[in-house]
Amino acid sequence: MSGAELLVDALGRVREIVHESSRGLTPEELAQRLDEGSNSIAWLLWHLTRIQDDHWSKALDAEQVWMTDGWHERFGLPFKAEDTGWGHEPRDVALVRVEAELLIGYHDAVHEHTVRLVEPVTDEDFARIVDRNWDPPVTLGARLITVVSEGFQHGGQAAYIRGVLDRRRG
Repeated sequence: MSGAELLVDALGRVREIVHESSRGLTPEELAQRLDEGSNSIAWLLWHLTRIQDDHWSKALDAEQVWMTDGWHERFGLPFKAEDTGWGHEPRDVALVRVEAELLIGYHDAVHEHTVRLVEPVTDEDFARIVDRNWDPPVTLGARLITVVSEGFQHGGQAAYIRGVLDRRRG
């Protein structure tokens, strides 16, 4: 299995978590937070998808579907188009109120775009430097693994919240 195939498989697993964590929930349920300082399912899934869209597109020199395919307008969030949720405060988290179908649709569009971007990447490409703002500089491989890791972390958080909500409903 090549590195690109491994990444596509990992992204498919993140996609499954996004679907399972949000499918069938109302916008109110998606926006619920376990306390005032925590994140909601809606924010977590939007953020992990924005990070995937932003970071993979930049690393592989492509456009983000958030902007090119009109997702920014469809979500209607009061954030700048380039906002990924990085550094959001609890008041920002509370503003992410959307339908599950919109979250899933955006994630699926980003997933398909990302798979098209990563399929031609060779194992040798992973050593290419993509960000010199860090010490040591960030390689393509490190950047892509970071995004997959964030997808699993935030996806797991969303799945946990979904489990709490499901238990509360009985």
